[in-house]
Amino acid sequence: MDEALLRSLTPAVLGILVRRGADFAAAEDALQDALVEAVKAWPDDPPRDPKGWLVTAAWRKFLDATRSDTARRRREDVVNAEPERGPSPDTDDTLQLYFLCAHPSLTPSSAVALTLRAVGGLTTKQIAQAYLVPEATMAQRISRAKKTVGDVRFDQPGDVATLLRVLYLVFNEGYSGDVDLAAEAIRLTRRLATAIDHPEVSGLLALMLLHHARRASRTRDGALVPLAEQDRGQWDTRLIAEGVEILQAALARDRLGEFQAQAAIAALHADAFVAEETDWVQIVEWYDELLALTGSPVVRLNRAVAVGEADGPRAGLKALAELDESLPRYSAVAAYLHERDGDLRTAARLYVEAAGKASNLAERDYLTRQAARLNN
Repeated sequence: MDEALLRSLTPAVLGILVRRGADFAAAEDALQDALVEAVKAWPDDPPRDPKGWLVTAAWRKFLDATRSDTARRRREDVVNAEPERGPSPDTDDTLQLYFLCAHPSLTPSSAVALTLRAVGGLTTKQIAQAYLVPEATMAQRISRAKKTVGDVRFDQPGDVATLLRVLYLVFNEGYSGDVDLAAEAIRLTRRLATAIDHPEVSGLLALMLLHHARRASRTRDGALVPLAEQDRGQWDTRLIAEGVEILQAALARDRLGEFQAQAAIAALHADAFVAEETDWVQIVEWYDELLALTGSPVVRLNRAVAVGEADGPRAGLKALAELDESLPRYSAVAAYLHERDGDLRTAARLYVEAAGKASNLAERDYLTRQAARLNN
């Protein structure tokens, strides 16, 4: 059974069902039933037209459910309009499906779950394992999300920025369970790039590829390895080259967006064979561009680190002093800059403080080890 084929067909088939008149929740349920049937039937009798097979099977499931529903009279026009069998239509509603799953009415977590289910073709169990929650909890989250977008018109234009943020959230979840969400996010963004001609889609794809290229070097024996200490020989040069090429084509269109700016910063890191060769002056310039686009306090925090590398730790601390100390990672950045400035006592105290605020165990362990190193 070609699971990759089934997952790749999922959004197109779901789009066809919705276009025919099925509401989103019912169409998604019918498609899942058809996928289960495909898993059982295809190994012994593979169809010549897999997409057409799924469309026919899912439509039948939808009609069966509709006919048995107490509200069938309100849907007679849909039930009686069963299309003739034949080749599946060429219309591809995948793009609208992306937008629907990233609808502004959904919470970020619900949008991510629905995207992975409806566009990615993952099972509820796989999504639950990836997010380390019970399957029943994820099923309820997906069910609520489907109900939320149930009445949204399928032909309404979507917001590209919201969609890209949802895909980036998927990417940042990384890996857990039997699903590599970083790889899944790249796959979904690649598919999106074929459906929409937008420089920010290319920017996000480039950013993902450039970050993913460093994945093998990010941990050592389970411990977090900071960028400056990573073994750059482990970086995937093929992904870096592809990411840079995609980014350059996007930047050439002169429609700069935040993901293109982030990708440009990642590309500058990737361009340095050793950490000491990093072009921090250019990185600061790109953070200035990113700051102009977003005004984000997190961008200001990261810019302070870059300033500290480009102009010295005192300059970095001066930039940091302008920010709110309650920002995530503020204490960690302050600790690093104070250490570079030679104030080891203050740095050790701040590393301990940062460890207490860390959002995950790997980061906490790393910061704790930094504090212990200075205290010793």
